[in-house]
Amino acid sequence: MYKNILLPVLFDEEHDTAASFRAAKTLADDDAKVTVMHVLEAIPVYATSHVLAEALITAREEVEGRLEETANKLPGSQRVLTSGNAAHEILEYAKTHDVDCIILASHRPGFGDYFIGSTAARVVRHSPSAVHVIR
Repeated sequence: MYKNILLPVLFDEEHDTAASFRAAKTLADDDAKVTVMHVLEAIPVYATSHVLAEALITAREEVEGRLEETANKLPGSQRVLTSGNAAHEILEYAKTHDVDCIILASHRPGFGDYFIGSTAARVVRHSPSAVHVIR
């Protein structure tokens, strides 16, 4: 049983958030702290110059709403929204917050993943704690 669980989530059809939540409920200790995290991938500077500031603000607000809605499905969970490289942000949060288990959904790797590596693969390789990957 784990006491401090991190659940990184994506808002797409390829990643099974519900399965991650079921795993968290099964693996969590009675008084476990569960954090639901979403990482906004950084937008390159050359691209942000072509996007209206209002559009970026609206997009962030929409993600915040989806994160809140998703986290509410797991009563008592906390929410964290950050931005940057997903694998780096997940690993950094796990290290600085004494996370003892990361549960993340993964898609089936494609051809490109063998050259650049998926977020799940990077987290598994570098995590300071247990990692449960849901497929």
